[in-house]
Amino acid sequence: MIAGIGLDIVDVAGFSAQIADAASAFVHAAFSEGERQAALCHGDRARHLAARWAAKEAFIKAWATSRSGQPPHLAAVDLRDIEVVQDPFGRPTLILHGDVARLCGRPRLHLSLSHDGAVAAAVVVWEVEP
Repeated sequence: MIAGIGLDIVDVAGFSAQIADAASAFVHAAFSEGERQAALCHGDRARHLAARWAAKEAFIKAWATSRSGQPPHLAAVDLRDIEVVQDPFGRPTLILHGDVARLCGRPRLHLSLSHDGAVAAAVVVWEVEP
């Protein structure tokens, strides 16, 4: 049964400017070591990370909609606890860690990433057993 859906769209140019700021700790605060390393292997680091940022935001939205009528579990989420990885076939998937994993239970998560021109986007579908 689908319990939640989240969608997020990121402007790649604006995101690129944000992560280019040498004084910003954003990349280290928002992305796991694995995500940061994977981004180095791609031709366009900003575009790669923008899609993963959209996935994290889409996950939080799906989590929120799955809890309709209930208060949030956490006042703040460590975004590194929401990690975008590739499955053995190269498809993006989400792995949850820490408090996020503990509080979410065992939802089945579906992730789709997209890039088109100036934007990166992600959709997360949150599925639970009926």
